[in-house]
Amino acid sequence: MFACLFQSQMLLNQLREITGIQDLQVLQSALNVCLVQQHLSMYDEYSILSVKLNNYACLCILVSFTFSDGMKRKRCEGSGESCSPADWIRQEDCPVGIRNVGNTCWFSAVIQSLFHLPVFRRLVLNYCLSERVLEKCKSHSEKRNIAFMQELRCLFALMVGSNRRFVDPSAAVELLRDAFRTSEAQQDVSEFTHKLLDWLEDAFQLAANGNNPEDKQNNPMVQLFYGTFVAERLHEGKIVSNIEQFGQYPLQVNGFNNLDECLEGAMVEGEIESLHSDQTMSSGQERWFSKLPPVLTFELSRFEFNQSLGRPEKIHKKLEFPQVIYMDRYLHKNVDQTHGRRGDVKRLKDQLTVLQQKLEGYKNYGSGPTKYPLADMLQYVVEFATTKPTNVCVTNCAYRLFSLPCLSPSKYDAGSSDGSGCPQTATQKTPIHKPFTQCRAPMEVPLQPAPHSVTEEELYFVRSCLQRWRAEVENTVNELKASIDKVSQALEGMYSDNSLCQVSYRLHAVLVHEGQASAGHYWAYIYDHANKRWLKYNDVMVTESTWEELVRDSYGGMTNASAYCLMYISDKLPYLIAGTFPLCFSDYASMMLTPAMQGVIFAIAKARQVFDKDGPEAGLIKAFHEEYSRLYELSQEETTPQQDPRLQHVLVYLFQNQAPNRVIERTLLEQFGDRNLSFDDRAVSIMREARSKIRLIKPEDMDMDEYLQWHDDYSMFKTVFAYLLTGLEQYQNGKIREALNYLAHAHQDNSVLLRKGERKGVDQSLIALYRRKCLKELNDNAATLFKSPDANDVAEAVTIMNECIIPCMHLMVRDSVSQEDLDVIELIRSCWCSYLGQDMDDSLQEKLSEFLPRVLDCSAELVVLKEPPKVRKSPHDLCSRLTAVMESIHSTSVITVK
Repeated sequence: MFACLFQSQMLLNQLREITGIQDLQVLQSALNVCLVQQHLSMYDEYSILSVKLNNYACLCILVSFTFSDGMKRKRCEGSGESCSPADWIRQEDCPVGIRNVGNTCWFSAVIQSLFHLPVFRRLVLNYCLSERVLEKCKSHSEKRNIAFMQELRCLFALMVGSNRRFVDPSAAVELLRDAFRTSEAQQDVSEFTHKLLDWLEDAFQLAANGNNPEDKQNNPMVQLFYGTFVAERLHEGKIVSNIEQFGQYPLQVNGFNNLDECLEGAMVEGEIESLHSDQTMSSGQERWFSKLPPVLTFELSRFEFNQSLGRPEKIHKKLEFPQVIYMDRYLHKNVDQTHGRRGDVKRLKDQLTVLQQKLEGYKNYGSGPTKYPLADMLQYVVEFATTKPTNVCVTNCAYRLFSLPCLSPSKYDAGSSDGSGCPQTATQKTPIHKPFTQCRAPMEVPLQPAPHSVTEEELYFVRSCLQRWRAEVENTVNELKASIDKVSQALEGMYSDNSLCQVSYRLHAVLVHEGQASAGHYWAYIYDHANKRWLKYNDVMVTESTWEELVRDSYGGMTNASAYCLMYISDKLPYLIAGTFPLCFSDYASMMLTPAMQGVIFAIAKARQVFDKDGPEAGLIKAFHEEYSRLYELSQEETTPQQDPRLQHVLVYLFQNQAPNRVIERTLLEQFGDRNLSFDDRAVSIMREARSKIRLIKPEDMDMDEYLQWHDDYSMFKTVFAYLLTGLEQYQNGKIREALNYLAHAHQDNSVLLRKGERKGVDQSLIALYRRKCLKELNDNAATLFKSPDANDVAEAVTIMNECIIPCMHLMVRDSVSQEDLDVIELIRSCWCSYLGQDMDDSLQEKLSEFLPRVLDCSAELVVLKEPPKVRKSPHDLCSRLTAVMESIHSTSVITVK
């Protein structure tokens, strides 16, 4: 009993995380509704586990219920983090962070990198165990793994649906910590990470194949993260090979400059030339990837144990890695091709070494400790030989210098100087003035060294030899540089041709450690595939980043921050990043918490007994009848300004417009065939049954063009509603130009729908009313700007007329215009005609004459409205926005809908 109460309390706490509602009575009511719908008991341990583990839709029901009428969140209700909502409310289109609950930044980095891999996120959120498997889970490790998976699913659900800026991972982290407290003393981050992945593998193994734990062929963790490699070695003249499995592939950092060099070092150990030759000597080992996983993870060994110091140390060496890496050269199927190129690489590297050594000899020449470029040395000798000697004795010059009074030892010490090169004594306040010529060397002494004597023949011979040698040296240096560039380019392009650039992997996440081996901080850079940008996940902070920032923090070598784990994903498998669960809560709610999805879940729950007794087909028929009846009753409800039942489900729209039964039945059948219903065995069976019945519908049984036209009409209906609501929201926020554009499009598209049927569109009077309001206010604004002495204001007024007001007037005249619309049009015309009798500049008169005829005559041109931006039009979103906007229209305050 106490265990059940504890688990129910945990579930309530997690629901509070998602909704932000602090009233436990409200949340308890929601949980009770969920249990009733699932025919479960609050005090049954298995029931609570089933709610939390096997039926992900229950979480959706809970969230949906807590946001239903009568249970809406209070606007100023907090979450326990801060009194100011701005400090904890999640920003639109921004992923959530994870709270650091005590040295758990490593957990945040790992979990974020996995969560933002859409294929893995789907696996976790759709994880379920059958009742048969649950009953067989008796061991401590199995129960622990299920508990961990349960907490991870709840954490992922929070990360998808929470309105908060960050979530709390305490429950999942404590399970990991407890395992180390009870069985292992060492609490190393690498060990934590491996333990986490091991538990995930074991948990998925229970779901994949509960009868045979050893058969991991169907384990999604193995399929996603594990590959195999072939290890080959030469033993007594024969090649011995074996196949091994790998998950996170370890790579050494020391001794390598980039990721390809690391991989080459990991693939080849020792000398391998004898592996594929006639020699019978022992040799090193080669590894070749035989199967690469969809998600390829490299573990960079940046920590090593220092034997002399008796403690671990971190390797801060710089290591570069690319955004795209090609793995062809490391595959076993390309062994012959790679071997040939490795031989070429070795030959080119040897050649490059010789060339660089030769160049070094020319650049640093000499036998002493100090070396100089040889070409410069030859030039200096030429300059020395060609410097003309003088007849002045240097010794006599020196004698004269040292005999000058200003340099007499009795006249100065080393303490000061007058700035002319003559030092002063410590007590001397003014310098001793001497003739300037007495304080410097005589002008005839050469500034550069020169030979005492040289004949013309000697000078000619020496200069010609040195200049020729210098030219030879410069030519040789240039040739060496050109050869080095050529060899370097050949090395860079050795694996760049198309035959070895077929298996590409793209960088998905970089896990970074900052600090030393014994302590530090962890964060992650993760690529946002949908928006083509890098994001930095640093505990609760999620910020947009750049590749340059990632390089600075991840390559190492400059600071004590560097990457310790790289996660690449296959470029050839688009399903890896094709996310089913969007990151934005409104989008998530539109898909998982729509009234349509909730209704199907309830219908399946009501058909549980029929399903268990008579099978999937009977269960589908029962659930189909329940949902059909519910939607038909909903279609009979009265439409109010705050609520339109058609927005809740396409079938309500079809019922109200008297669509053919075949269209209604197929539409509902496809609802039951939705893949998002795969949350337990019963739902999966009903989903498959619905899909099989859809496949039985033959072309002669249904006109698909008619079917698609009905759904196109409903899509346009939602678009009209989205344009209308967006226009009203913009109008309330004072953005009149934007509002008019949306309302004009809403009116135009709605006219098309209304011609097909009265209930196919929206009430046109509401659109027309606010279109007139926008036109009048916008025209008043343009008229005021046109009178301004500022030329920019005048230009803005003309733009408003040409792009907004005149096109909208033309459309109004061409439609069946009402008297109210004609009155507004006449008001606009009178406003601008009144300017004709006023004195104005010639430039204003010219501008007025350009657009005034179009104001007066609305039949002479083609009207093209400016296309508005894309709008949100999910039914769930539109329902809540309609309520908020209409409440705002009938009150004095503006209600913002996010």
